Amino acid sequence: MLTHLSIHDVVLIEKLDLPFHPGLTVLTGETGAGKSILLDSLGLALGERTAAGIIRTGAEKSSVTAVFELPPDHAVHDVLRQLDIQPPEPGEPLVLRRLVTRDGRSRAYICDQPVGVTVLRQVGARLVEIQGQHEQMGLMDASTHLELLDTFGTPPALHHKTGQAWDDWHAARTALDQARKRMQAAAREEDWLRQTVEDLEKLAPQEGEEEELAAQRVQLQQDERRGEAVAAAMAELNPRDRRSATPANALRAASRALARLMPTPLASEEQEETQPHQSQAHEALDALEKAEEALAEAETLLSRLAADTGTDARLLEETEERLFALRAEARKHNVTVNALPAYLADLRDQLNQLETGAEALTRLETEARVARQAFEKAAGELSAARQEAARALEKAVEGELRPLKLERARFIVQLAALPPESWNRQGQEQASFLIAANPGQPPGPLGKVASGGELSRLLLALKVVLAGRTSLTTLIFDEVDSGVGGATASAIGERLHRVAQGIQVLAITHSPQVAARGDQQLRIAKKISNGQTQTHAQALDQTERREELARMLAGDTVTEAARAAADSLLHPQAAPLTESQPPGSAP
Repeated sequence: MLTHLSIHDVVLIEKLDLPFHPGLTVLTGETGAGKSILLDSLGLALGERTAAGIIRTGAEKSSVTAVFELPPDHAVHDVLRQLDIQPPEPGEPLVLRRLVTRDGRSRAYICDQPVGVTVLRQVGARLVEIQGQHEQMGLMDASTHLELLDTFGTPPALHHKTGQAWDDWHAARTALDQARKRMQAAAREEDWLRQTVEDLEKLAPQEGEEEELAAQRVQLQQDERRGEAVAAAMAELNPRDRRSATPANALRAASRALARLMPTPLASEEQEETQPHQSQAHEALDALEKAEEALAEAETLLSRLAADTGTDARLLEETEERLFALRAEARKHNVTVNALPAYLADLRDQLNQLETGAEALTRLETEARVARQAFEKAAGELSAARQEAARALEKAVEGELRPLKLERARFIVQLAALPPESWNRQGQEQASFLIAANPGQPPGPLGKVASGGELSRLLLALKVVLAGRTSLTTLIFDEVDSGVGGATASAIGERLHRVAQGIQVLAITHSPQVAARGDQQLRIAKKISNGQTQTHAQALDQTERREELARMLAGDTVTEAARAAADSLLHPQAAPLTESQPPGSAP
């Protein structure tokens, strides 16, 4: 319920903090005292649009804060979670706050979390419903009538059964439609499909093949470069042009030439001494022999390296051809190489559907037909229950209309069948509330046939009938007693009090009979402070309530007779008010 309303700098209100209690709270005061400002302020906190000039003269901004206490399982908590807003902790209040600045900007908060005004309005609509002389939009909106009827008297199990049957039928229709579209597409492209599948099957792509081929190609290219380097080195040692001297031949020729300088075995020591360069020639010859040996070893090592690094040029060519073919096919079909196997499988499925599609379609058509029959059966049961609920709601509402001075009015719940294309989770019909305000008058939509006062009283009758069957925490009536008095006003007050047994009710009233039914009474009045008119609110005790009711009965001059009449209203069991008594008279 609404527990607190704090208003700052709104029109004539500088600062106002109002506590609220369960049950029926009545707000009274002279016309123009500012009662409507309270409703406008609360509407501001609930996300309603701001009116021009709402900021109090001399202030830069207006702010309104509404505090609610809710049970942990209240539906608004789920709404908050769906909107990604953290709900209050268990035991903590839900706080809605709105700020409006002089430049027209508006800021909204839920539990101190910044939100958009639209979000604030969504949450506020789950908490408070305001009904005034020209604000019965919920009642005049025919889209809400089916929900109200179901709330009144159709079993929730039937709603669930119908909704589930609708979901099953919708899923079956979707599967059937998709299968038909796939078959149609496959049929249009059958030739292309068969050729593409044939080409891909010849290529036979494998998952992960691109990475393996790319790695193999790099390895083969490296082997090829190593082989080319070894071959080049061996070519330098053994040139193909046989006319060119090889390093080995050159070394052997140099050795033979130098050997001729060596002395024969028969030469004497005296000959050696006469040739001082013989020792150097020996050293040179030794070096040449070692070079020949090193060259021979190098040739052996190069031969071994060539054998070890031998490359298969054909394998590299085949690897590259395979890799490039896969990549070209992937580009052709605008997929990755790794996706080619899955792509081929999908094309095969499409071909299979052409071959087996008729059988699959027959099965899906049967499933869709069975699902539709199940929905029609469930919806038919729901429709029958709604017909019964409609007659019961008509009877219950008309039973409440007589005491509300609408005894000649007829309330009608009209159920109209929807065409199949408009069926939905709620069933096969729509509901409309109609009223014939006078005998002989054809029934028509509420907003076109009933006046503002009639609508307010009709709404009250509906709320009495639907009491305790809504997730709203607070219901507000703005002058629902307008234009009536006496026994009718007393009946309105009694029904407001009855509704307030299951939901918090706030009622702005000028009727003492209605005000007397309140569990709490707030008097709204204007005062002049420092040359400025300001609106104030005061919670009245029992004595103050007696005086306020007497004022409402008698006007400016409060008489003892008016006080006695006020006593009779505050204690109706002592002196019950009858329809024969004139408005405001004492028993």
